[in-house]
Amino acid sequence: MSNTPIPTRERLIEAAGKLFYGEGIRAVSMDAVADKAGVTKRTLYYHFRSKDDLIAAYLETRDQPNLALFRRWFAETEGGLAEKVVGIFRHLAQSARHPKWKGCGFLRTSVELVNLPGHPAMKAARAHKQRAEQWFAEVFEEAGIARELSQQLARQVVLLMDGAFAVVLLHRDASYMEAAGDAAARLVRDTEQRQLG
Repeated sequence: MSNTPIPTRERLIEAAGKLFYGEGIRAVSMDAVADKAGVTKRTLYYHFRSKDDLIAAYLETRDQPNLALFRRWFAETEGGLAEKVVGIFRHLAQSARHPKWKGCGFLRTSVELVNLPGHPAMKAARAHKQRAEQWFAEVFEEAGIARELSQQLARQVVLLMDGAFAVVLLHRDASYMEAAGDAAARLVRDTEQRQLG
């Protein structure tokens, strides 16, 4: 285990991320972030001009790790394309069963900032969701599905996933994520059949 200290900026984002995800962005003050990170408020404002910038940084640091998880879950799941897509949903359902799970941080932030479409965090959330959709489209195209169909299928799978995030959070029932995965698998198989037909 390394004894290298975590750079202050990273420590602040990590502290903010835990608080924002656990309590919601509006409920968390800059004082609370500074306290959790073990720095002064002045140090916090040295690294982030505003809370808005900190919220955006929190989401930006979640972007690539989240996409990497999707890629890993997809790669590790046995079977064909439909089974691999289901694998992502099954892993999300498993995560949703954890008592500290609070849904998708990107979607939750967008709900809190719904009246501020130009907010930097809204831009970060949109960019992440677009990258996820693009990744699915690329995966489908690599599997031999035509580009237009791949893009359509990717959008449908993302809609199922994001809808499931909302319903699972509402009902506290991860089986909705599994049901969404089953629906996604049917879409994938139907698209593959259309491609053959």
